[in-house]
Amino acid sequence: MDKGKDMNKQFAVLGLGSFGRSVALSLEKMGCDVMVVDDSYEKIQEISDKVSYAMKADVTDKDALQALGARNLDGAVVAVSEHPEANIMATLLCKEMGIPLVVAKAKDKLQGTILEKVGADSVVYPEIEMGSRIAKSMVANEFVDWIELSNDYSIVEIAVPRRWEGKSLAELDVRKKYGITVVGVMQGEKMDLSFDPQTPLPGNVILVLIGANKILEKIKIEEK
Repeated sequence: MDKGKDMNKQFAVLGLGSFGRSVALSLEKMGCDVMVVDDSYEKIQEISDKVSYAMKADVTDKDALQALGARNLDGAVVAVSEHPEANIMATLLCKEMGIPLVVAKAKDKLQGTILEKVGADSVVYPEIEMGSRIAKSMVANEFVDWIELSNDYSIVEIAVPRRWEGKSLAELDVRKKYGITVVGVMQGEKMDLSFDPQTPLPGNVILVLIGANKILEKIKIEEK
């Protein structure tokens, strides 16, 4: 995809097990351009009309991954379920191709350590973290939704904090102040990924943020 023509965030999801499919559909719902790769024709057919691009291929095939336009991707989620070695190889290839953010799924801590050593920016333990996510969703009332990317990073939807109302994203400069990224602004059912950073934030919108859990938690506590 030509990023110059499409300012949406672009992500690749490699592997369409239950976790990979969930992440792909969640990112697409948030207005991102999502490209998925899996070696199962059935899984590709099932999701092809729900994401921006779906390709049947081996996730360890460098040529296939390059066909996604890796240089234009904002990130990739490596989520092969059946073959840990494929997860490791795909993670290595993604980093070699220069994808800035690579989140890799691990079955256990040993595999997670290996994934980190080959370059994964963040490692996800879906089976381990599900309990944590459920618990967090029960207490994080300020957040509309919370999607854990790893033990340390999450995507959240949050109502505009009261002290942010009437201020522009440029004025707030949350990336510099908090180290978090505003992915988009949701007004009703519409996701605006090109919200003017100079426009004051109204109080009736939802912000979609990506950042470290400890920072997101801090924002929540400050608003109480």
